[in-house]
Amino acid sequence: MAVGKSPVKANMTNIPVYKPFLFGNETKYVMNCLDSTWISSQGKYIDEFEQKFAEYIGVKYATTVVNGTMALHLSLVALGVGPGDEVIVPTLTYVASANAITYTGAVPVFADSLENTWQIDPEDVRRKITSKTRGIIAVHLYGHPAEMDLLEALAREYNLFLIEDCAEAVGTRYKARHVGGFGNISTFSFYGNKTITSGEGGMVATNDPILYEKAVRLKGQGAVKKRHYYHDRIGYNYQMTNICAAIGLAQLEQIHEILQKKRHIARQYQEVLQGLPLQFHDEVGDVFHSYWMCSILTSDPAQRDLLRHFLANDNIETRPVFYPVHTMPMYLQKSGCFAVAENISSRGINLPSWPGLEKSDVEFIGTCIRQFIQSRA
Repeated sequence: MAVGKSPVKANMTNIPVYKPFLFGNETKYVMNCLDSTWISSQGKYIDEFEQKFAEYIGVKYATTVVNGTMALHLSLVALGVGPGDEVIVPTLTYVASANAITYTGAVPVFADSLENTWQIDPEDVRRKITSKTRGIIAVHLYGHPAEMDLLEALAREYNLFLIEDCAEAVGTRYKARHVGGFGNISTFSFYGNKTITSGEGGMVATNDPILYEKAVRLKGQGAVKKRHYYHDRIGYNYQMTNICAAIGLAQLEQIHEILQKKRHIARQYQEVLQGLPLQFHDEVGDVFHSYWMCSILTSDPAQRDLLRHFLANDNIETRPVFYPVHTMPMYLQKSGCFAVAENISSRGINLPSWPGLEKSDVEFIGTCIRQFIQSRA
């Protein structure tokens, strides 16, 4: 059936799926870096960003890194993960979560998702535990928290470590606690499309002083603190620049406003999409969804790409929900059941979700979606 023409917005403005909210002290702090010449991996903004971020999420220690993927790798190495180990990770996640495990020589073992929250299924995690399992990576997908009580209980029962991948979850809370303080160690991303950004960058956070010291040394080429240019282990150059930290700090200063705007946008989407045969990725249980992305599921997988194409014709950018990692060539698994993850992936769309999105934009997007569905009824 041919799809009817979509409504035309008067100004035909492009509506991107995301762009950063840069309305604070970003320029001021970056110019201070340039004026002071502290532009590389040392400077006051690195220390301040680390301290303020740790305070915000409620942990004792945080250390900046070059990006979220390297934060995951650094955490795994600090925990001693290596060849012969297995680490359980959701298949419905960005591929970096699995790649970081592979970098260490360990094997990612995939788990399915929960239908209501889209997060890793604790019962499937239990089924995947073997004598080789060293730990679990809980990914707080799209800003909704995973079931941390159940995952912590599993980690204790089987003596496993627990990493929280909070790349998409700055501002997310589980039972009133900010994510990132439940497991042994946690990681964050500040890429340009994240809730707060430093351009490129990440953070490793923990309450464990030993893991913190390991992460700090490993990210700086394994250097000994009191002996210049002496290294007693193989390390990495994973350090954030002072300029990136300056942007990150300015963003963190606006976090409450950013979260308020994003949750307001989510409520607007729920209103304009009400009554349509779609499923909105809403918060479930005693949680605070940060809505990194506002996402929907179409009723039929065949409609997903048609709807995205329909919206693109009116300059509305969308993204498909992540492909399950077990379907990718380097991780291809023909056995095992990941029915929930595959179903969510086949029907899922990320809608424009940036903090500056106007109510008129949300209404226009909702009108386009409604007309698409009506045209195919």
